[in-house]
Order: sequence, then structure tokens, then C-alpha cells
Amino acid sequence: MDWFQAWQSRAGRKESMSLSDPIGDMIARIKNAQVRNHKKVALPSSNFKVKIADILKIEGFIKDYKVETELNKPVLLVDLKYYSGNPVISTFERVSKPGRRIFSSSDSLPKINGGLGIAIVSTPKGVMTDVDARKQKVGGEIICKVF
Repeated sequence: MDWFQAWQSRAGRKESMSLSDPIGDMIARIKNAQVRNHKKVALPSSNFKVKIADILKIEGFIKDYKVETELNKPVLLVDLKYYSGNPVISTFERVSKPGRRIFSSSDSLPKINGGLGIAIVSTPKGVMTDVDARKQKVGGEIICKVF
């Protein structure tokens, strides 16, 4: 039995469960892993989650990520980043939720923590940070904010 199967059986999840908010689940898993000072976190993968993880890596909030296949299902493994024992991500919040979608034009995209943090935005040109969306003058759905 590999480590992921062992982890799944300990977590009480023998089958994958259907999620109403997979991005919210990703955020919750990352936050919970950081509270427990885990080095890695495993979560079900999707193209959208990989794009979010890529932005987090480029912006320096996580060390790395990779997609592996376990039991014929893609699993996203995220290597969390810490600075002198504290998580680099201090706040990771979902903005647009399935019950209440939040959209913004390029002019009215929020500055997160005075420009120190980022907002991840899903635009017609792809998933990008708020800074990139402003540069390309494109608005979209504000997925989450990170700082």
C-alpha cells in the first residue's frame, strides 16, 4: 500500500466524494496543512487547480507542485513554503463562491493588502493574477485572494 492509499484510509475516504466547491476545498486543505506545519498536501487535481498552483508557485507562495496519478485519478501534490517556521501564505480566502459569484472589470480589480498580496482572477484569456489582468486590461471572476 503506497502512502496515498494509507493516507486515504486513515482519513476515512475510500472513495472520492463529489464536491460542490472544489476550489474552496483546495484552499481549506492548504490552510489546514499549514496550520499543522505539513511539508506537502495532496488533493484531487483538475486543470483549474493546476493553474492556481502554478500562479502560487510563480508568485512565491509555494515551493513547487506536481501532478501524479493514484488509482487512475490525478492527484495534485503541493510543496508548502515556510519562512523561519511560519507559513508564507498568511491569508488564503475564497472570494467568488458557487452561491455568490464576484466579477470585476479591469479598472475595479481590488489591490490586496496594499499591493503586497495577489488576487487570482479567471478571465477569458485564462487564469492570472490581478496585476496581469490590469496590464492586459481584462476583467473576470475573482477566484481568491492570497497574501
